[in-house]
Amino acid sequence: MEEIINKVATSALEVFDLEDHYPKGVRAQIDISQWLLEGFLLKEKDFREQLRNHDWAQYQDQFVAINCSTDAIVPAWASILVTIQVAPYAKKIVDGTIEDLDASLYEELLAKVDYSVYANKAVIIKGCSKKPVPMRAYLIVAHNLQGLARSIMYGEACSAVPLYKAKK
Repeated sequence: MEEIINKVATSALEVFDLEDHYPKGVRAQIDISQWLLEGFLLKEKDFREQLRNHDWAQYQDQFVAINCSTDAIVPAWASILVTIQVAPYAKKIVDGTIEDLDASLYEELLAKVDYSVYANKAVIIKGCSKKPVPMRAYLIVAHNLQGLARSIMYGEACSAVPLYKAKK
């Protein structure tokens, strides 16, 4: 019986796995609507009072996204005031959803990656992940690899979709 050889493992393909760059840390969502009258009306005095009474220490060393889940029209200063309250505790704060937060974290981390190691190589941007990888992270990697890599594919080695091939 012939030995089974993993041709993918012995190939010259380089895999860029965004999970390897996943920003570790607890994420939290702060929904401003919890402090609005019936989730829609901001009464400044009541809003400020609720913020004063909120346990901000629960966000210690967390990544925080601030948004309003209702269709309320919230003045800009409300989000800024929430930011000021949580800032002494949080590692990072963004306006938006947890996905926006993850995208922002990835932007910071991917800006520090040395892409030159992928120069003139066939690269697969791994598509399947167990962690939430925002689409923006894939776009950043593809943009940074283009012009360096000989080719860029997306997916898994056994079923990669070609995206880019350098001109000879």
